[in-house]
Amino acid sequence: MALNLMKDTLLLIDANSLIHRAYHALPPLTTAEGGPGGALYGISSILIKVFKERPLRYVAAAFDHPAPTVREGLYDGYKATRPRAADELISQIKESHNLLGTFGIKVIETPGWEADDIMATLAHRFMNRESLQVIVLSGDLDLLQVVQDNKVAVEVPKKGISNTVIYNEAAVKERFGIPPDLLADFKGLTGDTSDNIPGVPGIGPKTAADLISRYGTLENLYEELTEIGISNQKLQRKLVEYKDQALLSKNLATLKFDLPIEIELEDLRIQSPLADPKVADYLKKLGFDSLVNRITGSVP
Repeated sequence: MALNLMKDTLLLIDANSLIHRAYHALPPLTTAEGGPGGALYGISSILIKVFKERPLRYVAAAFDHPAPTVREGLYDGYKATRPRAADELISQIKESHNLLGTFGIKVIETPGWEADDIMATLAHRFMNRESLQVIVLSGDLDLLQVVQDNKVAVEVPKKGISNTVIYNEAAVKERFGIPPDLLADFKGLTGDTSDNIPGVPGIGPKTAADLISRYGTLENLYEELTEIGISNQKLQRKLVEYKDQALLSKNLATLKFDLPIEIELEDLRIQSPLADPKVADYLKKLGFDSLVNRITGSVP
């Protein structure tokens, strides 16, 4: 998918996702002061690349809030299988707030909700503005739910942190066999091991895509099971047995599009961060001279 550079662009950055990706993709690095710096280097490199390659009018970065989430209240197993983040990563997540602020990027957290919900809310709120294209930059495919052709695209790192692929509605359907607005229904059946969402045991992506393509929402599928049934009796029994778990899984997978975030589009306006001396000064303080050279044009 080619981006429409004739439109103003709102870039929504999934900070948690990109920092985790940078942390695992790059070799261990240290800052000039001897602290861990690989993730900070990676996110800085991504920002420089983004600001060099395209004009951006508005930018925001979303973080997961450390408080317990609404989803954990619904299901105490939610994300319970994830290992605790290393101290070296936690310290860089904290410092990344300062990094993003130095670039002039608005940082947003909302107690009880995740970065995905913040970006879904902002994308939904602003996507119908005339001459505005919304791009969500994230390594988390859960955010494909927000895709709306010609309005909202999701850009996902394809390998490491440098190459990316851009998803529009056609690309989502090609990968999953269903449109973006039915991805939560799809996960209601398949579950999601990364978030420890259970789904329905034994139902894989192909069966889930076939069912959702045929019946639409999970609720429509269960209405069909109640009224008429399906020819595959073994599958029907399994769906009926795990109905509550499937509907819970859909609920856990569904992004929130209407958080009460008090932010207007103009609050996210950004100038030219790479021309601001404080960005280069900050990177020099970290010891990232190669990134400073990229900003000044000494290297591509």
